[in-house]
Amino acid sequence: MTDKPSENERSNRLNPAVFHGSVAGIVIFLVYATVFTEHATAFFNAGLSWVGSTFGWYYMLAIVAYLVFVVLIGVSRFGRIRLGPDHSRPEFSLLSWTAMLFAAGLGGAILFFVVSEPLTHYLNPPIGDGGAPQAQRRAIVQTFMHWGISGWGLYVLMGMALAYFSYRHRLPLAIRSTLYPLLGKRIYGPIGDVVDITAVLAIVFGIATALGIGVIQMNYGLTYLFGVPEGLTAQILLIVLVVTMATLSVVTGVDKGIRRLSEFNLLLVVGVVLFVLFQGDTLHLLNALVLNTGDYLVALIGKSFDTYAYAPQAQSWFNGWTVFFWGWWIAWAPFVGLFLARISRGRTIREFVAGALFIPLVFVMVMMSVFGNSGIDMVDQGLVVLGEQAIDMPQATIYTFLEQLPWVGVTAGIVTLLSIVFFVTSADSGALVLSNFTYILRDVNHDAPVRLRVFWSTIIGLITVALLMAGGLKTLQSAVVITALPFSVVIFLTMIGMYRSLKVEVGKADARRQVASSGAAGSDWRERLDRTLDGSTHDGAQATLRHAIRPALVQLAEELAQRGQHATVTEQKMTGSEMLCPSLRVDFDGAPSFIYQIRPHRMQTPSFLPADDDYYLRLDVHLTEGGLGQDLNGYTRLQVIHDVLNEYQRHLRFLAQASENGSLETIPGHAVGSVATPAD
Repeated sequence: MTDKPSENERSNRLNPAVFHGSVAGIVIFLVYATVFTEHATAFFNAGLSWVGSTFGWYYMLAIVAYLVFVVLIGVSRFGRIRLGPDHSRPEFSLLSWTAMLFAAGLGGAILFFVVSEPLTHYLNPPIGDGGAPQAQRRAIVQTFMHWGISGWGLYVLMGMALAYFSYRHRLPLAIRSTLYPLLGKRIYGPIGDVVDITAVLAIVFGIATALGIGVIQMNYGLTYLFGVPEGLTAQILLIVLVVTMATLSVVTGVDKGIRRLSEFNLLLVVGVVLFVLFQGDTLHLLNALVLNTGDYLVALIGKSFDTYAYAPQAQSWFNGWTVFFWGWWIAWAPFVGLFLARISRGRTIREFVAGALFIPLVFVMVMMSVFGNSGIDMVDQGLVVLGEQAIDMPQATIYTFLEQLPWVGVTAGIVTLLSIVFFVTSADSGALVLSNFTYILRDVNHDAPVRLRVFWSTIIGLITVALLMAGGLKTLQSAVVITALPFSVVIFLTMIGMYRSLKVEVGKADARRQVASSGAAGSDWRERLDRTLDGSTHDGAQATLRHAIRPALVQLAEELAQRGQHATVTEQKMTGSEMLCPSLRVDFDGAPSFIYQIRPHRMQTPSFLPADDDYYLRLDVHLTEGGLGQDLNGYTRLQVIHDVLNEYQRHLRFLAQASENGSLETIPGHAVGSVATPAD
């Protein structure tokens, strides 16, 4: 961005337009849904029916387009780009990352559908006779379609875009940032506010709806286990419990609360799946899993475009299941996408796409196949009540299913605990996301304050209670899917913006390669060897900084200023170091600034080098896009000047290329609320 933010804009603060606009929208909807419940239900149900019958084809094409886009980006040369500065690395281990992907992306809804959905498709298929062997194969494949890679393509797209623009280009961690290549600095105006308010409303209502569904299932589980009566009182108490646990979790932050809960969740899920697998007909279930996987891979393309155009009798099923699921995935995309961005900083785009697409897919396919095939086999063996519950009372299905296996008291207790923990992880990650959406952060690597996270956690609980009391949960479900329609257009714009920005990014890398390095020009090699060995000590690094780097940057800035360039040298202390680190900045009208900064990196002195110090300092070069991994220890003043000029020449070449293709004004720069230095 070419405009420098004011000091007031650079401080952490509430985003008043997004926060108050979102709260106003929530209040208006709640009043309508709770006071005029019957009218609201009729209105939104009619809207849902209209969206399904009119835009079902569009939802199908959109889901395919999102998936194809992220796969192509992942396998292309764009896949090498990091979701953060070039020197950044993942914050979480693969296990922790996997656990949080699974818990936030699926939530407790999978327990609601894991038995009931395959059984419903088996008994009431869209085409053909229910209860036939072919119906069983198609039922599992259809379940895979609704929970598999197609929907996760949405989450990956939004997560990739948010992480890229926020952690690599220091734009706000908000949906509006993904539109910067299209709108430029106008994202900080009313257009950006509207986009973010829409995302906040979708997140709040989406989580509240999922929490309402989960509470109904949790209530049934407690009734089954302990005789707790089903009803509004018990459900309100459960919501209070979930919100309290979510608040405690979100207060402790991602690394402690959310990560640990997600890992605990994953272990419980794996344990339950293995129990069902080994207590059932294990060989049959393994064979079925392999067959289901093959059927899914074969049917993926055809099913992705199947609108049942030649089967009018299946249109009701199509709107009620597939269109509903696609709308649900789209509505949840800003929430899960931002959370995925928050936990994926430092990974390459290729790592992120591959992991976030296929790791959850494996869990879903194994879980749905094992539970779904086991449930269908039970119905075929005469357990008619299980099939009836799947259609009429899905929250009871998994408990009736577990009754047919040993140790039902233990397994039912674990499933109830899973329901609670699943929804706690959804609620706490949702509160974290909502806080970051409605707060302007100077440093996108940090989160909004605790008080705001507590506020949103409480709001989610209050909305759920109000809607359950007024019987408006069904209204909210319909409203969430309807709001997916306009937001799907925003996702398409995000795709365009992401592609434009990645293309510019690759152009910048090409420009750097086109300019040859001449860092050793005019130097004596023996003198350079002496300085290299001296630079392996702490005192030697300080001497290089004091006698070579700082004077070189000052001299070059003075020369550039004499030639009409706006060049400045500043110094600041870096975290963990008392050393003042110099930074050269050259500003341009209407184009991104050039920044060349030195950052010390404390390293243990290697045993093979003669040194009196226990550690030395690497003097690493950082540009706007991050660290280069280049150490200036051992450089003379002249060598530093040549190195800076190499990078400066590459930057100018990149700007010239960007100007030629018309992308100069939409290159993400330093955003409102960010620090005007290279990305951390």
